[in-house]
Amino acid sequence: MTVTILENARLFDGKDADCPAGMSVAIERGRIKEVSDRSIALTEARRIDVGGRTLMPGLIDLHIHAYISDVNVQRVDAMGAAHRTAHAVRMLGHALDCGFTTVRDIGGGDWSLWRAIEEGLIRGPRFLYAGRIVSMTGGHGDMRPMSHDGHSEGHGLCQCGQVNSLTVIADGVDACIAAVREEYRRGAHTIKIMGSGGVASPTDPIWMNQYREDEVRAIVNECIERRSYASAHCHPASAIRRCVEFGVRCIEHGTLIDDETAAFVAERGAFIVPTMAIIFALRELGPSMGFPPESQAKLDEVFDEALSGMDRMRQAGVKIGFGTDLLGDTYTRQCTEFTIRSEVFTPIEILRQATSIGAEVLQMEGELGCVAPGAHADLIVVDGDPLADIGLLARNGEALPLIMRAGEIVKNRLD
Repeated sequence: MTVTILENARLFDGKDADCPAGMSVAIERGRIKEVSDRSIALTEARRIDVGGRTLMPGLIDLHIHAYISDVNVQRVDAMGAAHRTAHAVRMLGHALDCGFTTVRDIGGGDWSLWRAIEEGLIRGPRFLYAGRIVSMTGGHGDMRPMSHDGHSEGHGLCQCGQVNSLTVIADGVDACIAAVREEYRRGAHTIKIMGSGGVASPTDPIWMNQYREDEVRAIVNECIERRSYASAHCHPASAIRRCVEFGVRCIEHGTLIDDETAAFVAERGAFIVPTMAIIFALRELGPSMGFPPESQAKLDEVFDEALSGMDRMRQAGVKIGFGTDLLGDTYTRQCTEFTIRSEVFTPIEILRQATSIGAEVLQMEGELGCVAPGAHADLIVVDGDPLADIGLLARNGEALPLIMRAGEIVKNRLD
């Protein structure tokens, strides 16, 4: 197999702010073979002159939902599997074009979509998924409106507890354990639970803590036994604290966090993945896209705290990942997350969030989010210096003349 060498590059390795120039990186069989500060002497290699541009790890979005094809989640199932899949194809292709070489689908993604990507039937990033979200009855994953009688024929749960294509309902320790084991059987990388109320669901207040301690701990234990981890959707500080206290490793959103809770999360070494892009997109476009009025009202509750919550995390030293959570047609705003975060973080902080910290969340340090021998050859070239101007990554891939995913060049304007 031919070796590809990217040479004359300014290298950001995913962590170090000092980016050496004149670097060469050799790629073979989808992995990085060698990183050198001089020309790599290999015959029969394809050489690409990066021209002094910035070579860096591909970006990682830790919070997507490939199958959520509408901002009104209650309408998603009614559109059918073909519609959901078509949306996923469009969304994942856009993500790859923006430089996201890895995504974590944190609710709804499945083995079938992963396999289609691996076989090249769908053009997209490396795809890790949580399977169906585990929610309690009436929790954030339960999208049935109040008018539905859960005991009436046609409106209840299936025998497996599935209430929609994105969620499985589980109440009680035994049901929670069974649900988690089933998602791992179906190839889940992590398990996500609903730890608090949320914006998109119709019947639960956003301040509500969800799941009992014994249920959360049972789920966490199953994840640990699988050498994996539990993630939890949480907005209010109370939900964040109790989930982390009960062993949850990664908090999704964390919007309404307070200083005390941020310090507790940092002390425990847990991660938080804020998702600003969806909050700002729905604030602007929600009503025109059919976002339910009751959900729009709940969105307003969290909007004013979104940026200050991230600042509290930063001040406390929380390990922060990069996520967007975009639904339906808002998927085109994935890169706005960089611009929004720049109100709180420096460029180097955001770059680490979208590379090396993302790899740490995924338990793939040394394989993703870095430029090092043995790592997956998921790489992008930036036409400029993103450590000085993070806005280069907010241009929907326009400033990326080269994108490589698993050693395959999927975009190249350098030759």
